[in-house]
Amino acid sequence: MRRYVYRCTVCRTTSPVVHQLDDLAAVGDAHRLALHGGHIPDDEAAGQVDRLGRWYAALGPLIAMHARIADGLSDLRDPKGTGHPFWASAGAALVLGSAAALVLGVLSAGL
Repeated sequence: MRRYVYRCTVCRTTSPVVHQLDDLAAVGDAHRLALHGGHIPDDEAAGQVDRLGRWYAALGPLIAMHARIADGLSDLRDPKGTGHPFWASAGAALVLGSAAALVLGVLSAGL
C-alpha cells in the first residue's frame, strides 16, 4: 500500500499519511486555500514515504529498494501499520543479498 504526505516548509507542517493521490491533492489544496490564500508556498513537498515516514526520493538507491521490499513484506500482515518488523527487514536484506549473489554468480560464470 502506498503512503503519501504533504509538507509545507513555510508553516513547517506535515499532513497525516494518505493512501491515494487524489487525497494527497485534496490535502495540499485545502492547506493552500486555508493558510496561504490559494498561493503555492515555496519549497512545498508532496510525495511517497515508506512505513517509517522517510521520503523515498531522499533515500539512496539501495536503501530505497530495501525500504520498498520491507514495506511490501510488512503490508502482507498489516497494510495500514507503520514501522518495519524485524522479519520484514531481514527478508528484504535476504532478497537483496540473494539477488547480488545471483548476479555475481552469473557474471563469474560468464567470464
